[in-house]
Order: sequence, then structure tokens, then C-alpha cells
Amino acid sequence: MERTESTQDTTAFNMPDWMIQFADQKREFNKRPTKIGRRSLSRSISQSSTDSYSSDSSDDETSPRDKQQKNSKGSSDFCVKNIKQAEFGRREIEIAEQEMPALMALRKRAQGEKPLAGAKIVGCTHITAQTAVLIETLGALGAQCRWAACNIYSTLNEVAAALAESGVPVFSWKGESEDDFWWCIDRCVNVEGWQPNMILDDGGDLTHWIYKKYPNMFKKIKGIVEESVTGVHRLYQLSKAGKLCVPAMNVNDSVTKQKFDNLYCCRESILDGLKRTTDMMFGGKQVVVCGYGEVGKGCCAALKAMGSIVYVTEIDPICALQACMDGFRLVKLNEVIRQVDIVITCTGNKNVVTREHLDRMKNGCIVCNMGHSNTEIDVASLRTPELTWERVRSQVDHVIWPDGKRIVLLAEGRLLNLSCSTVPTFVLSITATTQALALIELYNAPEGRYKQDVYLLPKKMDEYVASLHLPTFDAHLTELSDEQAKYLGLNKNGPFKPNYYRY
Repeated sequence: MERTESTQDTTAFNMPDWMIQFADQKREFNKRPTKIGRRSLSRSISQSSTDSYSSDSSDDETSPRDKQQKNSKGSSDFCVKNIKQAEFGRREIEIAEQEMPALMALRKRAQGEKPLAGAKIVGCTHITAQTAVLIETLGALGAQCRWAACNIYSTLNEVAAALAESGVPVFSWKGESEDDFWWCIDRCVNVEGWQPNMILDDGGDLTHWIYKKYPNMFKKIKGIVEESVTGVHRLYQLSKAGKLCVPAMNVNDSVTKQKFDNLYCCRESILDGLKRTTDMMFGGKQVVVCGYGEVGKGCCAALKAMGSIVYVTEIDPICALQACMDGFRLVKLNEVIRQVDIVITCTGNKNVVTREHLDRMKNGCIVCNMGHSNTEIDVASLRTPELTWERVRSQVDHVIWPDGKRIVLLAEGRLLNLSCSTVPTFVLSITATTQALALIELYNAPEGRYKQDVYLLPKKMDEYVASLHLPTFDAHLTELSDEQAKYLGLNKNGPFKPNYYRY
């Protein structure tokens, strides 16, 4: 097993028989939606104009923690906004299933073997229709799941209700307070007669909570799967300090996450989030994007295509050079802060936009974050007596200075796309499939394969996830001949690139 710094590559990974057979049969399960699926879609859209799954005003004033709710089976082991929204959430999940071919195929092919039988997975991710498809797939593969949200604004209440109705203990609603956020995580973890043996995290908050409150649980936990740059950074810190108790799989740095979810997802969802919240015209607007990683690249490409004038800030000379070669002007934030119309952060860092920057912004400047954490914009510095906060609409606030200048702050500095809009389902299918396979690998790995360290997904698994999505495009891979494979020194079935290859 090779090792690079604190990251290990799982070269010992062996593809199980059901996965090999599945690769030959994947075309059967990757067909376009049937007529039934299309009817479900049209019914959901048409009824959304006449039916409402929004709670009435009196219901909105009551905290879900103070409600006594039961699903149709009589269970109360959940806490959502309104269990009566379950039918609408189920329709959204059915629509998402049509754009998540690999997960649906994985569910159908592997559920006979139940590779996650006995797994007790506690999860902390965004709770959306796409995540619901993942959760229900894990259940179909044999796992028991309990779930909380990793973001206080990204939960779709109707989807959380649908999960609760189906029997998944889910604790989440849109607009949680900070206290609610940690209470929901604790309700997932601290339950009599049930103890997790796997963690699926997005941001590291769940892992942090267990370390802080219930460290003895790690005696039975087999592994952690983490998908965000923030959470992965925390895991590496634990590993470096010798405090990581179990193996962890770094999904964030897998090729299928970085090159598809981070890039293509953000390329589409940045425009959606800004349009839904501000109704802004992008043509001719001056935008500064802080960070030119995969998320920054996606944001810049979308805004440039819409006619915006885009500036980039970056600390890494390699990413900076890429920005220059892609036609963007590299600047320091101080150089353009007075003139730009939109400021977007996507670095994963803290205090990227400080109070000094906010004070110097022009009237009407839009400020938002596309990174996972809410630390990039110093929102706390804006909660002072001399500044006035004015709610415009959901997730949109005016922050007004004494001289009348105002900025438009979106989602209080939290993740824009999942807080204010939605994200492309097909791209999330790629990430969700990667997460599912990582859980299967860690859960079934023989003792000794993984030590108490952070691992990258094996290249073979990345290629496999990608191959499952190709039939959707009616794409046909070229196959190596024996002579060509020998010439390149490759196995005809992959992996096709060395571990150090940068796509």
C-alpha cells in the first residue's frame, strides 16, 4: 500500500463479484425515465401550483422540538417541520431517482447480497431529495440509518418528512438555530439500544460531536466517510495529532467528487442561487471570486459565460496561473473591493472577507459564499448596534450602514447553492455513489487493511463510478487490445491512470 504524506491510497481494494457483474449489466438500469416517471414529474409540477406543502403561519411559529408528531406507523423517533408534508417529499424523491441512475442500479443489483447488512450508519449531510435517494439505497443494501443535517438552511422540509414517514429517524428542518443544530446531531447519536458503527459526514461536525461527547463509541465504529474539504481538513489534523481512532475515507479528494461535483455542480448552481435570491442580470457585472479551486473554476466559468467581468483572488501560484491562463485577472481583494457588484467566496478558509472589506464595498454589493463552512465571510462583525439588518426575503438580508449604504448578504454567509436553491441531481448521483461504495468498502474490509489514518478512494473505484454514469449519455468506451494494454503496461479493465495523475 503506497503512502503520500498523510494520505493513503487503497491499492489493496478488490472489486467484489456483484460489482464486476454489475458493470456488465449497468446499461439495463441506466435507461431514461419511463412514462410512469414522466407522469410523476408532471403531476408534481402541476400540483405544486395548486397544492401547498408549506405550513401555515401558526405552525411556523412552533419549534419542531415542541411538537408531538408520529408517522403512519406510530413512530415518533424523528423531528421534522411537519410530517404531513411527506407526500410532497416523496414525489421529489421519485423525481431525483430518475436522475441518479448509478445509485438506483446499485440498489437493484446489490440488495440481494446486502453488503451493508448489520451496518448502523449515522449521517450528517444536506437533507435533500438526492440525499434521500442515497439514504434509502443504504437501507436497501442492509443498513440502519439515523440522519441529521450539516447545514441549518439546506434541509428540504418535505423531504425530511418523507424520510421520517418511511421509517428513517431524521432530525432536521430548514432554519434551525445553532442550538437546534447540535440537538439534532445528539438525537441521532445518543439513543438507547442503538449505537453506530459507521459515520457518513459532511463538514466534520458529527465526527467532532462524537469525539467530544461520546468518545467510547469509536470502539465499535469501523470507519468514517467524509466528503467536504472542511471535514477532511479536520480528519488530517486528528491523524497528525495521533487522535484519529478509526480509518477514514477522504471522498472530497476523489476524482469523481473534485472533477464533477465541485466543478460541474457549482458551475450550474451558482447562477441558480444568485438568480433566485436577487433576480440579478449578470451581463456586464463585475464579480470577484475568492479561490480558484474546482468550486471557483466552476463559478468563474458560469459567470464569464453570462457576460460578467470576473476577477480572481488566490494564494496558490499554480491555481493562480490557471486563472490567468483561463483569461481571468488575478487581484488582491483590496484592489477591487470598492468597484465589484458581487463577492463570492469559495476557499474553505476563514475571514476571507473581513469587516474592513465589508465597510469598503459599494452600495448594493451582493456578498455570498460557495464554500462548505460559514467562516469565510466575517458575518459576526456585522451584528453590531450601528448596523441595521433588514430581511428582504428568505435567505436574503440587507445590512445597512449609518450613512444609508447597504449590502445584500445571502444565506447569512452559509453555502449559497444548497441554502438558496438546488443543485443538479445527476452530478450528486456521482458523489452519492462514491459515498455508498466507500461505506461498503470500509464496512466489509478485513481487519488490518486500513489503519487509523485517512485514505483516498482507490483509482479503480473512481473509474467504476464514472463508468456507471456513461450509459445515460449513450456513451461508448473504447477498449484496449491486448497488444495496446501490454504496450502501456495496463490491465485492460483498469485502472488506466497512475495514482499521481492529475485529471
